[in-house]
Amino acid sequence: MRIATFNINGVKARIETVLGWLDEAAPDVALLQEIKSTDDTFPREPFEERGYNVETHGQKGFNGVAILSRRPIEDVTRGLPGDDADEQARWIEATVTGNRRTVRLCCLYLPNGNPAPGPKYDYKLAWMARLETRARDLLAAEDPAVMAGDYNVIPQDEDCARPEAWRSDALALPDTRAAFRRIVNLGFTEAFRARVQGPGHYSFWDYQAGAWNRNDGIRIDHMLLTPQAADLMTDCHIEAEIRGRDKPSDHVPVWVTLDA
Repeated sequence: MRIATFNINGVKARIETVLGWLDEAAPDVALLQEIKSTDDTFPREPFEERGYNVETHGQKGFNGVAILSRRPIEDVTRGLPGDDADEQARWIEATVTGNRRTVRLCCLYLPNGNPAPGPKYDYKLAWMARLETRARDLLAAEDPAVMAGDYNVIPQDEDCARPEAWRSDALALPDTRAAFRRIVNLGFTEAFRARVQGPGHYSFWDYQAGAWNRNDGIRIDHMLLTPQAADLMTDCHIEAEIRGRDKPSDHVPVWVTLDA
């Protein structure tokens, strides 16, 4: 099962970019973030024409997550548990069955948190605490599960080209990194770092100041695997080259392959 997570930065603004990527890369499952579309206005047809089932959790103009799968999508839930008053569309999860195993797929768009300190940063940390609770439940189920998406977390200095530029940013503050580590240390495998070590690997390059051409990037798109999913992993990589194509997102896909 080839799974990609991709913050597309607007499905309507980048529909041709995303469809071209799907035609070329052909993931079994695509977990999309920042679709910036309500459920009823999401352009389902071109995805369905390509053989994908579509489930979304969206809102107008902001946020929004989606699951595309060539296989049936079952047991769909929307919204991260723990705060019934939270109206931001940042979490969708569902079950997809491969040739051998069933996998629980959680697609997330974690809050940015800037400016920090402030209410937006408080919301980020509270959201991460809720994520930790959900992560514990996924581990307790002892099934293959993947929590993937735009985490808006730079885990370590080696995950950004210029660490000094991010010292006071919500993506790299000590409390952010500590919250991320608490989740990983529950027993998850951070898929990319399990396969690739060292600096210079990024999943986001800003549109400004020639960041892509200078490789001034950060790694903020992650896949966390339960032990049962990690046992099935055969590959994980970042598809960096598509950042240089026409009308790109500022993020690129991150891939994991499971023998499922």
